[in-house]
Amino acid sequence: MAEIIQKDGTWAFDGDALRLTPGRERNVSLLRRTLGELVVPLGALAGVSFEQGKKSGRLRLRLRDGADPLLHASGGRLTEPNDPYQLLVESDRYGVAEYFVDEVRGALLLDEVPSEPVDAYLLPGPSVPLSVSAGDGTASFDGEHVRLEWNWKTEDAKAAAGTRTLAVTDLLGVEWQPAVGLENGHLRFAVRGAQTSAPAKYDPNSVELWGFKKDPLMALVAAAVQARLPHPSAATAEEPPKELREAPRDDHDALLRRLRELGELHRTGVLTDEEFAMAKQAILKRL
Repeated sequence: MAEIIQKDGTWAFDGDALRLTPGRERNVSLLRRTLGELVVPLGALAGVSFEQGKKSGRLRLRLRDGADPLLHASGGRLTEPNDPYQLLVESDRYGVAEYFVDEVRGALLLDEVPSEPVDAYLLPGPSVPLSVSAGDGTASFDGEHVRLEWNWKTEDAKAAAGTRTLAVTDLLGVEWQPAVGLENGHLRFAVRGAQTSAPAKYDPNSVELWGFKKDPLMALVAAAVQARLPHPSAATAEEPPKELREAPRDDHDALLRRLRELGELHRTGVLTDEEFAMAKQAILKRL
């Protein structure tokens, strides 16, 4: 049994699986605290590493491609504080961290665990029912249906379409994209027969995200849905629509559109004067 206990969380390894428990400190991300404890079977691992720093180090797990629906749905876009497969290690516990790595690596070699991609999920994904409010709506999932409800910040035409209920059997894919720089993020569902290239702001099957604290929780909804869709290794006749495969181009028109959107958010009180001024200045510099 190898175990390392830190403020950031506790990792334990019993030879067959790793148990990752997030810490209870306030600086532990909301996503990790909401996700809770993870049990990662040894067969889901592709590797483990420990990186030392002057004040703290970092333990990292690398999972085999296709093993975890959360990693697939988030597309590698989880930041370090939100990544459940990283653990901050205080400098006085470097020896324990190195011992932990040796134990896990030894087990991987002994069990001859391959590092190649897998053809089935080895982790179950977040538990359901699950409901998250962020951006311009609330996304709820009960294991069979996704429910999208809109709030006062939703674009008028999108809100007029009313609450959406999407059956998992009608979904081709799901994607969580965080807000980055000038681009808003989204939780987008690709619905069979309703493909669209519309921005998330206008897409009735998407929740638009603006980079606020609860945005990463939408990745949990995406992961819970992804766990119930066909594994990405399975060949499918239908592809997700283009907006799930290509990032939008950041051109002159997009910057002007973003500027108008920020103005709306400022007028409705979503953005403070300071936040609006900073965002506006960044856009003007790029025009």
